[in-house]
Amino acid sequence: MNEGFVYREIIGRGGAGRTLLAHLAVRYGHTPEAEWAERIAAGRVLLDGAPASASRVLMAGQELRWVRPPWREPEAPGFYAVLHEDAALVAVAKPSGLPTLPGGGFLENTLLSLVRRRYPGASPAHRLGRGTSGVVLFTRTAEAGRTVAAAWRDRRVTKVYRARVEGSPARDVFSVEAPIGPLPHPRLGRVHAASPGGKPSRSDVRVIERHGTASLVEVAITTGRPHQIRIHLAACGYPLVGDPLYAPGGAFRGKGAALPGDTGYLLHALRLVLPHPATGLLLRLECPPPRALRSQNEGM
Repeated sequence: MNEGFVYREIIGRGGAGRTLLAHLAVRYGHTPEAEWAERIAAGRVLLDGAPASASRVLMAGQELRWVRPPWREPEAPGFYAVLHEDAALVAVAKPSGLPTLPGGGFLENTLLSLVRRRYPGASPAHRLGRGTSGVVLFTRTAEAGRTVAAAWRDRRVTKVYRARVEGSPARDVFSVEAPIGPLPHPRLGRVHAASPGGKPSRSDVRVIERHGTASLVEVAITTGRPHQIRIHLAACGYPLVGDPLYAPGGAFRGKGAALPGDTGYLLHALRLVLPHPATGLLLRLECPPPRALRSQNEGM
């Protein structure tokens, strides 16, 4: 069991005028309204520090808190490896199955929690999906955080991934530029997928090996949209082997029963290259791929 969590929110203009129950049902749509009513009745939802009724009308600027009691989190790997460490940065190897940040029922079983036990105050410069393994970069000072964030915004960071995809792409080298944006999802309301009205995105793909019904590829991305590689490879007809969420074409598989955090796909953050925030010199961070994503030349 973890120690529970207190969720905090300052009511903005969008929430002003709603009842407490209506706001919670809209703001946190993944939880049924009846469950919110039970939490309010049990006194676990506080408005400006005091329990409030479900019919209480909200005003902008009020502080809303709800207390989630301790719960048993899903199982996740409890380890990582350090790839690089200095006064400004620490880069680690994340295993598949371990979330980078809290969410989806995870609070303490996360990479962030594990890293901060050894490096208090470390902040992730980016995140990987729960099922993705490989390099994750943390900054250790506020100045390093600002410098790395600026390099990310200016697209001065090179990110290369290794993946195993269904099928055999027609070309050895190609690019995917399908826009990515939120689409309706039956369980979460909205989830990112290939969308004509989405944000511009680009992934550059190189085929390493072909093995009948599957191929090994490397993907360099210049943008960092949510689930970009999974979406782009599915959008061009070659979804990741084992991906429970994205189908050929970039939409959701089946009736959308799978969630973005579900694992099973084969994706690894192989390489990260960026200017070091203290020296400006290029720092190359690499994490060897797992056995299922190695080429024949790299051995099994």
